[in-house]
Amino acid sequence: MAAFLLWLPLFAVQKPAFMLYNLALAGHYPFYEWLQVIWHGLKLDACVAGYLSIIPWLCVLLSIRFPGVYLKKILSGYYMIVATLIGLIFAVDMALYAAWGFRIDATVFFYAASPGEVLASITPGLILRQLLIWLVYAFAAYWLFRRLVLPLLPDDPSRHPLRSAVGFLIFGGLLFLPIRGGVTTSTANVGMVYFSDDQFLNHSAINPVFSLTASLSMNQDFASEFNFFPEAKRAALVNPLFKPKEGVYKRPQLLNTTRPNLLLIVMESFSANTVAAVGGTPGVTPNMNRLAQEGVLFTNFYANSFRTDRGLVAVLNGYPAQPTTSIMKYPAKSQTLPSICKSLTKAGYATDMLYGGDINFTNMKSYFFGSGYDKITSDKDFPIHTRLSKWGANDDVTFDRLYHDITARDTTKPWFTTFLTLSSHEPFEVPYHRLKDPYLNAIAFTDSCLGHFVDRIKQTPAWNKLLIVLVADHGYLYPDTINRSGRRRFHIPMLWLGGALAGTTHVDTIACQMDIAPTLLGQMDIPHSDFLFGHDLFDPRYPAYAFYDFPNGFGFVDSTGISVYDNTSNRPLIQKPKEGSEARLDKGKAFLQTLYDDLGAR
Repeated sequence: MAAFLLWLPLFAVQKPAFMLYNLALAGHYPFYEWLQVIWHGLKLDACVAGYLSIIPWLCVLLSIRFPGVYLKKILSGYYMIVATLIGLIFAVDMALYAAWGFRIDATVFFYAASPGEVLASITPGLILRQLLIWLVYAFAAYWLFRRLVLPLLPDDPSRHPLRSAVGFLIFGGLLFLPIRGGVTTSTANVGMVYFSDDQFLNHSAINPVFSLTASLSMNQDFASEFNFFPEAKRAALVNPLFKPKEGVYKRPQLLNTTRPNLLLIVMESFSANTVAAVGGTPGVTPNMNRLAQEGVLFTNFYANSFRTDRGLVAVLNGYPAQPTTSIMKYPAKSQTLPSICKSLTKAGYATDMLYGGDINFTNMKSYFFGSGYDKITSDKDFPIHTRLSKWGANDDVTFDRLYHDITARDTTKPWFTTFLTLSSHEPFEVPYHRLKDPYLNAIAFTDSCLGHFVDRIKQTPAWNKLLIVLVADHGYLYPDTINRSGRRRFHIPMLWLGGALAGTTHVDTIACQMDIAPTLLGQMDIPHSDFLFGHDLFDPRYPAYAFYDFPNGFGFVDSTGISVYDNTSNRPLIQKPKEGSEARLDKGKAFLQTLYDDLGAR
């Protein structure tokens, strides 16, 4: 217990030290912001302290039966090694931040492979300063443990071994809570300490030891993966997908204004197979089916992946999902992506994000702030009696919050809101009982909340300049007889609604989530050339296609058919029709290779 408690102030003091070191970035913050950094950073500090307390806990447990004098020698060596390593990480991290713009992670080892180039970029003065910081911190930490913690280890075995063992085992179990990161659905991750729309404050709250070890557990040389083709052939295959043909075209204008207020609703697990308007089961989503007649319905639209963390990046950043990882788990990479939010912020929009669940789940909090959102509303912003589901506040509660937020807004500045629903997430426990199938009933519940919200917002002045974009984050295995890697598994609805629409239509073009950002921005006459993978689906100079992936596999859909490939077995799973299948498959392989080359370079 003493070791755990001592680590907390040792880690806490790193926060103001880090900010003082980077005073050029931190000098304008009031004192209470510095305290906020320390307070929010305690979550990861406690996690690392928990891990570092495992060895001392084992030694204390052994002291019940064995003489403490030997165990003290073991612990003294342990504290010396740990203090040295943590001091080194602390000293290196604070020096690198000014150049990198993110806390230390596995990237440092890529640079360590070229020590000559590293040394060429730093001065002797910097080396001496960081060496001094390292030694002072390591010595102070070791001295404190020697002075305050080691004497607490008893020299003689316990007189009541059973009672002592029970007590220590209970404490060992309690260590699991800070190690895990709490009792919520999310486990410890960098994003759980994010609390501000200012990235420097968020970064200052991160424990550098956690940042480094977490990234090491995920580290991969992405650029070396999926090298299907030599560079020249890869480029020849993907260039027609990414670069428009020559020629002039006139984009069809779907909006009656280039600066609508934009509400993007990302709907959890909304498979097209549940929406009759796009060929799904009748009777599940009567409101979506009704609203489909009032807006722009995209009937041949696909999710890029199978998980929310990947789907959000595809929708909001126009960046394809990856079959073996998620860029959302790498804040240093995800913050380099373009985003709808960043583009609209440059155009003068206020931006915010609403989610009724745990915003720390899969590192979402750091991702949303890194994507440029000014404000995030999540489960902790709702009264506890409204958080009735396992995941947080149900969709009836969050749609109601959304309505009141919109109708109370300042109308002098355009705004962009992203809203992620959650009630149609497993285990599908909702306060609604219309359909027997739990998944379909949950979808029907969210559909009812959506219909009620739209009918209410139509009656307000906000409707006149409003564009609502409804799209699923991913599909779902419904019915359970469909192929897990086939196109029906990834077919999702997209629907545009609102008073900002110039008219109604159906769009049957093959497209996917990564096309949303450039298509939306194109309609608003906002530049979108920084979105490398998706394209404006109303631009006829690009081919129509969709790329999606699943665990270590991908699918490629275009006008010729579909090809699905399993990277683990290195074989195609689906080739329909056979004619033209090899060319289609090669495009998918080249696309995936290009994606991982780009991921590795970020």
